Amino acid sequence: MVLFLARVAYAFSWYDIGAVLPLVGTRFAASPEDLGIILGAFLAGAGIFQVPAGFVALRWGNRRSSLFGLVLMGSAGVLSAFSPNLFALGLTRFAAGVGAAFFFAPGLSLIASYYPSGQRGPVIGWYNGAFNLGASAGLIGGALVGVALGWEWALGIGGVAILCAAGGIARWIPSDAARTERIGFRALWKEGAVVLRSRPVWALAVGLVGFWAVVNVVGLYFVEFAQQQRPGWGLGLAAAVVAGSVLVSGLGGPFGGWLAERSADRRRLVAAFASLTALLVVTIPFLSLGPLVPLLLLLGLADGVVFAVQYLMPTYYPEATGGRSALAVGLINSVQVLVGSGLTVLFGVVVARFGFTDAWLLSGVLGVALLPFLLLIPSGYDRSAAPGGPKATTT
Repeated sequence: MVLFLARVAYAFSWYDIGAVLPLVGTRFAASPEDLGIILGAFLAGAGIFQVPAGFVALRWGNRRSSLFGLVLMGSAGVLSAFSPNLFALGLTRFAAGVGAAFFFAPGLSLIASYYPSGQRGPVIGWYNGAFNLGASAGLIGGALVGVALGWEWALGIGGVAILCAAGGIARWIPSDAARTERIGFRALWKEGAVVLRSRPVWALAVGLVGFWAVVNVVGLYFVEFAQQQRPGWGLGLAAAVVAGSVLVSGLGGPFGGWLAERSADRRRLVAAFASLTALLVVTIPFLSLGPLVPLLLLLGLADGVVFAVQYLMPTYYPEATGGRSALAVGLINSVQVLVGSGLTVLFGVVVARFGFTDAWLLSGVLGVALLPFLLLIPSGYDRSAAPGGPKATTT
């Protein structure tokens, strides 16, 4: 339960800035491109340090890595509330992203280690659902606090919540099976290289890059879009609409985990729901409030399924066993977050130069463009950790 609550606080601090983005823009007279860089700074920090976090978890254990990440992310969140300019805000958001990298994959691997094969799918889905719960709280709570007290309070509260979650892990989560013997760099690198050379891991990472970017821009830019294109909605209503989508995505997580444990080909499962997500996104600029509500709820359900299955699949890969699952999940997330941060900035540039309609259409195209990479994963490979499964395939 403590890990689930930490995941909620982590997501709150990730998404609360999306709810107050218009307020940040007004305070610093920032353009959409400037705001895109601020959002991208967090993603860059999270992406660059995913693989180092995986090696840290491999050497010192998932619990220590997760705890370090939460302390860093929470501290950066508190400091971001005191940012005097956009440059300082960008630095603190980058630091928060680094902390997020050290928490995400090790935390997921820690909770997955508590459940045997065939039972971890729904649990990972619920873990992913906790993110959606926190993200929706960040959007709604961030908007309410931002309007009432200012954007600084919204960001600061998120940081404090994460620090409290870190205290809970330090108090109630026992140490995992971290290494106690001394291990040299070469030995550590040799063990981690098994993951870094894995063709299925890379295929999963690249194949869903566009999907990751689509979901991210919806969560971070929809409020800004509504303020510009649907001014009658108000900040609170716009945040509530996208928060509803994020919240429903939390239900899609355990549903996706349940489907994955029963699916004969998980590649097709993620491809189908990722394609549905992209299709729904391209309709956003053409709809009014009435149709947008059920559309975003369906979009949330679809992306919840994809994320749950995506994070479940590598935990069954033979190259991700023996404590290497955090590195495998971290590599996947690193590729997606790094490319996604660039696409987040690109989205802001397209909005500034061509408008939101073209930006949403481009997002939909990117959402499906790389899905064929999933075909590089051998059929049934994510069941290969089971006795008699296929041998590891590496590049």
